[in-house]
Amino acid sequence: MDGWMDGWMGKCATKVYPEQLPSLSVVLIYLNEALSILKRAIHSIIHRTPAHLLKEIILVDDHSTNEDLRGSFDFYIAATLKQHPQLKILRVRHDGQMGLAHARVSGWTAASADVVAILDAHIEVNVQWAEPLLAQIKADRTVIVSPVFDRVNYYDLEVVRYIPAAHAFDWALWCMYESFSPEWYTHNDASIPGKSPSVMGILVADRAFLGEIGTLDAGMEVYGGENVELGIRVWTCGGSIEVVPCSKIAHIERAHKPYISDLSHAMKRNALRVADIWMDEYKYHVNIAWNLPFKVSAYNGYK
Repeated sequence: MDGWMDGWMGKCATKVYPEQLPSLSVVLIYLNEALSILKRAIHSIIHRTPAHLLKEIILVDDHSTNEDLRGSFDFYIAATLKQHPQLKILRVRHDGQMGLAHARVSGWTAASADVVAILDAHIEVNVQWAEPLLAQIKADRTVIVSPVFDRVNYYDLEVVRYIPAAHAFDWALWCMYESFSPEWYTHNDASIPGKSPSVMGILVADRAFLGEIGTLDAGMEVYGGENVELGIRVWTCGGSIEVVPCSKIAHIERAHKPYISDLSHAMKRNALRVADIWMDEYKYHVNIAWNLPFKVSAYNGYK
């Protein structure tokens, strides 16, 4: 497996991308993130994204309460802007916790570049992460793209490499990794993008196209299901989703989700909302997956 992965990344290292690529807004979403993790993300974005492509970094704070995300973070941002005067760093802070989908919409609203990359804040981008994504969007503005994630253990920061895979979902509308379609494997080239039903969460899109299809559903609560909803929305509205193997981002796993200890209620409610809106005669499968009566929906009191 290691040899196969090295061969794939070796092919990526030889690829050449157009000099003229769309400009990029990078959105980082966070809630009570460790200051060191935010610094890690911002530092990697600045130093591993070509300066002529990176228009701005937008920091969306979904009402954090950590004290070091105020004064200490302000000092870090001021120092960073002094070192990189050509860069814009915008701050968006919610007055109350709005949930992940709403935070992503806030980031999209604040963005002004041709392309918007909406990322978790607990990440570190790899060298040449942006160019493969921007090249795909330059070729087709209706494609939503995602990098390949590597996992970084929160307890020792060891990197666990992942292979390219599609971001699928089950009837509970929860994401999972699946194989690409059989056609992808016939190319015998693991560096080429593969079509995907959905995105795990990190997404990069033509900013205007994402607005044309309605961005994300800000009515989704807390966390869970918003990425599946986006996948259904994109494919239904004439777009497509691709995972781009030559773009790599390391994702630092968290010991626990920051919003609430038990996400099951929000996940059920969001799944039922997606089913009611998009799934027509197939929505009863979602009820079965959650062991709920067929009549239960997001609109008849399950809140």
